[in-house]
Amino acid sequence: MAIDSSLFQIMYTVSSSLLYPVIILLLLAVVSSLALIGEFISEYSKRHRNVTQLENIGKWVQDSVKSSDFDSAATHLGELKQNSLVMSFARDAAAHLGSSAATSIDWLSEEYEVRMTKNLEYTKILSTVAPMIGLMGTLIPLGPALIGLAEGNILQLAHNLMVAFATTVLGLFAGIVGYVLTVVRKRWYWQDMADINYLLECMEGEE
Repeated sequence: MAIDSSLFQIMYTVSSSLLYPVIILLLLAVVSSLALIGEFISEYSKRHRNVTQLENIGKWVQDSVKSSDFDSAATHLGELKQNSLVMSFARDAAAHLGSSAATSIDWLSEEYEVRMTKNLEYTKILSTVAPMIGLMGTLIPLGPALIGLAEGNILQLAHNLMVAFATTVLGLFAGIVGYVLTVVRKRWYWQDMADINYLLECMEGEE
C-alpha cells in the first residue's frame, strides 16, 4: 500500500507541475491563432484570380513554346496577374523555359506543392494539438478541486474549476481557428495548384 501511495503521489505531483506549462502553451496558441487570423485576412485581400487572362496567357505560352520562341513565352508569363503563388511560379518557371529544362520546371512545380503543404502544417498542428492541451488544462485542476471538495474548501474548488473551464475554452478556440483556416486554405491551394498544372502543361506545349 505504501508503494502504491508513493506512486500515486508522484503521478499527482508530476501532473500538477504541468499546469503552468500547459497554461503558457494555451496562451501562446491563442495569440498565434489571432495572428493567423490577421495573416489570413491579409492573404484573402490579395487573392486575385482572372480565369480569362490565365487561359489567354496559357495559349500564348503554348504557341510560343511550340515555335521555340522561349523569350516570348517568358514575357507572357511575366505579364500574368493571378494569386501570388501562381505568379511566383510563372516567373520562376520562365527562367527555366527551354527544351532541356522540362525536368527543372516539373521539379519547380513539386517544390511549390511542398511549399503549399508547409503553409498548411502549422494550422493543422494547431487545430489538433490545441484542444488536446486544453483537455490537459481541464483535467489537471480537477485533482486539487476534488481535494478542496473533500476538505470543504469551496474557494479552492471554485478556483480550480475556473481554471479548468478557462483552459477548455482557450483550447477549443485555438483549435477551431486552426481547423477553419486549414480547410479554407486547402481549397485555395488546390485551386492554385490546378492553375500551376495548367501553366505547366502549356509550357510543355501540350494540347
